[in-house]
Amino acid sequence: MVSEEEKVLEEQLDHQLQEQRDSLSAVDDALLSDPSNPDLLAVHEELVQAIKDAEEALLHLKRARLLQEADLVLRSTDLFAEEEKVEPLDPADVEPEPLEESCYSVGSKCRFRHKDGRWYNGQVVQLDKSAAKISFLTPTSENMLICKFFLQQRCRFGTNCRLSHGIDVQLLSLKKYVPTIWKPSLAGSSIWAVSNSHAGIWKQAELESWDEEAGVGQVVFRDDGSSAKLGPEQMVLSEYAEGMLDPITVKVLPAKQSLDHALESKKGEEDTEKQRKKRSRGGKRKRDKKIMEAIRAAKEEEESNEDVFTLINNQLAVHSEAINGGSGKKQSKDSSEGKKVDRRTLIAYEDEVKDLKLRVEKLEAIVNINRKEKAVYEAAMRKLAETRKALAKAEATHASASNAVVSKEKEKRWLKF
Repeated sequence: MVSEEEKVLEEQLDHQLQEQRDSLSAVDDALLSDPSNPDLLAVHEELVQAIKDAEEALLHLKRARLLQEADLVLRSTDLFAEEEKVEPLDPADVEPEPLEESCYSVGSKCRFRHKDGRWYNGQVVQLDKSAAKISFLTPTSENMLICKFFLQQRCRFGTNCRLSHGIDVQLLSLKKYVPTIWKPSLAGSSIWAVSNSHAGIWKQAELESWDEEAGVGQVVFRDDGSSAKLGPEQMVLSEYAEGMLDPITVKVLPAKQSLDHALESKKGEEDTEKQRKKRSRGGKRKRDKKIMEAIRAAKEEEESNEDVFTLINNQLAVHSEAINGGSGKKQSKDSSEGKKVDRRTLIAYEDEVKDLKLRVEKLEAIVNINRKEKAVYEAAMRKLAETRKALAKAEATHASASNAVVSKEKEKRWLKF
């Protein structure tokens, strides 16, 4: 029914998507220790864009495969052998179905769309006439946890609070909450779960087994390998905790209505979308162009701004010339200028070298993890090369400053005699 090439391509895309998600989780763990690192933030943005493109490509591939299989099934079963004339669908004869009034109250569960474009499970904490403040029902990080002092209107930190104060969402954009129906067939699925020892933060886990009679599941957490028996309210499938994109639109046709009408409408929508925006091949060219623009802007900024290491080297050169001059006047000038390079300056250089070494270690770890991801690997290697170059300059500056301090102290000792 489906060619082997399409199956292999789908498996490759699925495998690539899983690897990119693992890399993203590793970068997120690194950002927890250093959230303001610009290199990690840049790699994180590239990974998020790559995952989004891979998910869209996999979605289009699966949708095309399902339509092809449905067409083959309809042809083989000969559903339209009867000599009945299929009446076209007349929009005037269709009675519009009344819309269900979605009534929400404080404490109601719902699904809302976050600013990252994904849908999450949430809970209403505050309600207004046309808007509501929603908290994450399955918070996977500390900044997604709702602040209990904010709920009591006693939070002193305001916008600087490290916890969440809720997401403002329009009531019309909320969707109905659909609970997960747990079955023994879901054993082995990747889930997010929370236990009493995790302080309300949901962790990645795997459903080992499901007891239908007791209504509990055996869960193994991935971070520490611990296991626990949890109820359905303490577990959720990964796509609901990590957020999922817009679901596939499905059109329900009347009885004895062919799929040709649905395929024609879908083709028309795809043609208009292609005319409106021409998509790139997997987003690779777009990512490469963005990376090259960022490198060019960094080079221009580096050329425009004066380098700190160049300024320090110039001062040290003036200091060494004053020492080796041999005249009393130059020595007196050197003693007045030499106060700038002392033990405090040497300690500052040492701290700078330590910071650069730490950055090199983190970037090396990112490079080792993302060897299979070409775009991420190349970006991380460029950052690593720049950091190593800066480290070499800092070590050279530290060595010259150390020599200057030692020679200065020797000169003071000789002057005492």
